[in-house]
Amino acid sequence: MIDLTIENNIAEVVLNAPERLNSLDAASLGELGVAYDAAAAAGVRALLLRGEGRAFCAGRDITGVEPERDDAFGFMTDVLTPVLKKMSDFPAPTFAAAHGACLGIGLGLLIATDVVYVGTGAKIGSPFAKLGAILDSGGHALFTERLGAHRTLDLIYTAELMSGSDAVASGLFSRAVPDDEVLAFTREKVAAVADGPTEAFLASKSLVASIRDERIGLWESIAGENRAQGDLAATPDFAEGFRAFQQKRSPQFRGRS
Repeated sequence: MIDLTIENNIAEVVLNAPERLNSLDAASLGELGVAYDAAAAAGVRALLLRGEGRAFCAGRDITGVEPERDDAFGFMTDVLTPVLKKMSDFPAPTFAAAHGACLGIGLGLLIATDVVYVGTGAKIGSPFAKLGAILDSGGHALFTERLGAHRTLDLIYTAELMSGSDAVASGLFSRAVPDDEVLAFTREKVAAVADGPTEAFLASKSLVASIRDERIGLWESIAGENRAQGDLAATPDFAEGFRAFQQKRSPQFRGRS
């Protein structure tokens, strides 16, 4: 079950199936996509994703899957990947508060989120050696880019899991926070960002995605910054930010033009 609440320009999306560690099947992934669509349509200025209970998300719910009949390619290509893309393209800053198991699809949900804060005791890695399957949901790209080929294959071959603290120390995610504080910490950060210059944030989000996905270099990145700065100069928030600085007061951003 996926829950969505919207308040103060913030959407909070909750994976709410704690009895199965928030593992996701096709139906729940569909619900997740619908929740993101609803939050986008509401024009929220930030989104928080979290899991209820002992885990963020333990991966795909395979309790009822018959392996001989499972269309794994279809599930990954037609069900999962479109939801991950929708999450990544969300038109506002997105955050995740992750704890416990963050595996398989759960890892993919984090990869598709802009900023990830993890509990120090979170469990991150590739358990697929025990299933005869392959690490999915973008795990190969994340691990190889941040950890290098040797450590990536070490995690895949051994199925050993990293703690949240180790994952952050290795550069996988943003910050590690004590498990019992991660949600409150994330909510505090999200609330501050929801009051910020949303269009400027989205310009940076787009540029970071181009650097990551298109491997643009320094000068192309600078050109992108220059174009974005020129566009932002025509927005109310740009004018408000400069005026607030000059008047030595806190800015009051609208978030959108």
